[in-house]
Amino acid sequence: MPKSRTIYVCSNCGDEFLKWAGKCEACGEWNTLKELRITKSEGGSGKREASQPVSFDQIQQEGFSRLMTGISEFDRTVGGGIVPGSVILLGGDPGIGKSTLILQACDKITQMLSDNSLLYVSGEESAEQIKMRADRLGIKAQNLQFLAETNIDSIVATIDKTKPGLVIIDSIQTMCQEDIPSSAGSVAQVRACALKLIEIAKANHIPIVLIGHVTKGGEVAGPKTLEHLVDCVLYLEGERYGTYRILRGTKNRFGSTDEAGVFAMTETGMTEVKNPSGVFLQERKKGATGSCVTATLEGTRTFLLEIQALTSLTNFGYPRRTASGFDFNRMQLLIAVLQKKARLKLDNQDVYLNIVGGFRIREPACDLAFCLAIASSYTGKTVDPEMVVIGEVGLNGEIRSVSKPEKRISEAAKLGFKKVLIPAFVAQTFSSDNKGVNVIKIRTVQEAIEKALK
Repeated sequence: MPKSRTIYVCSNCGDEFLKWAGKCEACGEWNTLKELRITKSEGGSGKREASQPVSFDQIQQEGFSRLMTGISEFDRTVGGGIVPGSVILLGGDPGIGKSTLILQACDKITQMLSDNSLLYVSGEESAEQIKMRADRLGIKAQNLQFLAETNIDSIVATIDKTKPGLVIIDSIQTMCQEDIPSSAGSVAQVRACALKLIEIAKANHIPIVLIGHVTKGGEVAGPKTLEHLVDCVLYLEGERYGTYRILRGTKNRFGSTDEAGVFAMTETGMTEVKNPSGVFLQERKKGATGSCVTATLEGTRTFLLEIQALTSLTNFGYPRRTASGFDFNRMQLLIAVLQKKARLKLDNQDVYLNIVGGFRIREPACDLAFCLAIASSYTGKTVDPEMVVIGEVGLNGEIRSVSKPEKRISEAAKLGFKKVLIPAFVAQTFSSDNKGVNVIKIRTVQEAIEKALK
């Protein structure tokens, strides 16, 4: 008879405990420990045979090739194509376009894998509903097979029998295993179903894409261990009613996690944005106050983005601060630097920051652009419309160096900008005229405001 034991798994960080507690000792979150029963068969305590390790020199990679989807933005984000036997977790807000993007990828793949079918498993929609969406998107995908099923054992048996070239699970939270006494979407069900899919993927070298729901906090629902189990974790970001979507990788065992793909949502589905910088700047109003252009890196790509700021006299005792696409705490830090080092009286000003296009900036190389946008709105002076601003701002008001400045300058020159404001330490490696761009050296925030605003 199989024996079972109970452990408690934190749905936030994935740590395991032997006893339940109101607070997770690992991450500090409350009421996140969920019960998980682990079954173990009797008679397994005998002596085991030693396994034979394999030398790296003996490992062969004959016939190994990544599966290209034909969507360059997607292939770049996953590291150059889907690795055979890998398991990819794709998350995003409801209605953001996850299923649409995957269906379009399937359409491209079926055109290249004429000798092998793809399997689309849905636990949320019927075959007629999927077909209706495919017709709307103009997707034919002759050898795309559909399976409406939620029982994970039946799904695994189907995969083992048909050996498809790619499997889509939409979504992992709807799958369940009958011998686990909990509802679909629980910690136990999601973890058990994911483990079975990973096992079949590795054994048969079949890539599997798991589509996952997202919680209010923006993370994939279910245990955090789900992200640890899979090979690649992707997030599709963007405003639901906006035009642009950004595909980011937060984990990738077979490639970089710094890459990002940019898409535009249209009536016919997702379309690739080949020149994101030009798209994000095409509606920019030159000569407007509170506007500044910066260059940010996402993996091997450089994006030019417009930063907008608005300051207004507060009507209440405590000024309001709002940031869209930028870390709120970082925004507060930069405002404090402007008040202390640049002598801008912002303690009675509401400050609003926005990154045009729904893009999110995570690197500090864009700090100076935010500072100049705020200073421009406050003083009523405009930032030079032909200038791109790059630099990290320190607490003493100094401008610190950034990585790969030559790529940022090259992108600025490509789009016709004539000036680049960069830290003095970085500027020492460039001549006064670089690819037709005038490189301006600055050392402090105060100096940057004097040279950029007019």
